[in-house]
Amino acid sequence: MLKAIAKLAAALNGNTRKDQIALGFSWGLLLALIPAGNFFWIVLFVLSFLFRHHHGSKMLVMAVVKLFTPLLYPALVDPIGWEVLHIEPLAPFYTALYNMPFVPFTRFNNTLVAGGLAAGIALFIPVFIIMLFAVSLYRTTILPKILSTRLFRTVSGFPLVAKLARLVSAFQNDID
Repeated sequence: MLKAIAKLAAALNGNTRKDQIALGFSWGLLLALIPAGNFFWIVLFVLSFLFRHHHGSKMLVMAVVKLFTPLLYPALVDPIGWEVLHIEPLAPFYTALYNMPFVPFTRFNNTLVAGGLAAGIALFIPVFIIMLFAVSLYRTTILPKILSTRLFRTVSGFPLVAKLARLVSAFQNDID
């Protein structure tokens, strides 16, 4: 986990393009909202590696959001999935999908899968835009203020923080 954090910090502070980091956050959220382990999630996960984005931020966001899915599923994802699957004009389409070979393995007719996909798609662009601004704000305003604080200079002497800083430096040299 320390390496994942170091890689993300190196990307945030390095030459990694901010749109790649923002896309990684969006992909991570989309994949985290869909229940893992079904065929549909596996296809999306493999498909995500065909696009250019920061895979470390995708994996970190996916891990963090997956921690909160027991709270998100009953409150948000399941009701959205129920509504999506009960859209009356789409009933013949869903029936046709279910009768196709291999499509039922995607579990598209599960409320959690349908709701996770719908919520992930709906949040993909807003999360991307928010993260574009957040990375820019972090690089131009927040990071210089953090580096100039006395607390940062004190904490950077701790062994764990020093190791993390060495990892960030090493990953940043690999990126540059």
